[in-house]
Amino acid sequence: MSDVTSDATRRQAPQTGLYTPEQRARRDATVWTTVQGILAPLQFLVFLISLILVVRFLVTGEGYGLATASILLKTAVLYLIMVTGAIWEKVVFGQYLFAPAFFWEDVVSFGVIALHTLYLYGLLTGAIGPVALMVITLAAYAAYVVNAGQFLWKLRTARLQSDRAFRAGVTA
Repeated sequence: MSDVTSDATRRQAPQTGLYTPEQRARRDATVWTTVQGILAPLQFLVFLISLILVVRFLVTGEGYGLATASILLKTAVLYLIMVTGAIWEKVVFGQYLFAPAFFWEDVVSFGVIALHTLYLYGLLTGAIGPVALMVITLAAYAAYVVNAGQFLWKLRTARLQSDRAFRAGVTA
């Protein structure tokens, strides 16, 4: 009877870490974890190159075409990582977005997407001039850096949780 009670209690206990054991198993088993692991550093690399090109344009007035192409690539990678991240969240947490463990990361991600989309709107309609578009891009990139920091913090938290779980399993 105590085994049944303790098992039921464990299922009802609040989640103390980033992942439950079942979520961790789904995270480790899905291809979407690998996809995110490839896209995240790719997006960061595209961001760095684009940031340099945007700043170069703002400082010198040269290279608008290259800066624009880099922003479009960054935006495409952002949209791709958001879609695949939503699929990852569905597989791991059972919902496409705003799972409690990643709620604030998703909120900030939508801000990043909104700024990139504003850039696209301004570019495609001509409603926003080149310098203003680059300023919007810098705001989008600043929000992206905050968002990337959120995800890195979660990655570190997950790693520490896994390390604690491993040590507990070894010593238990």
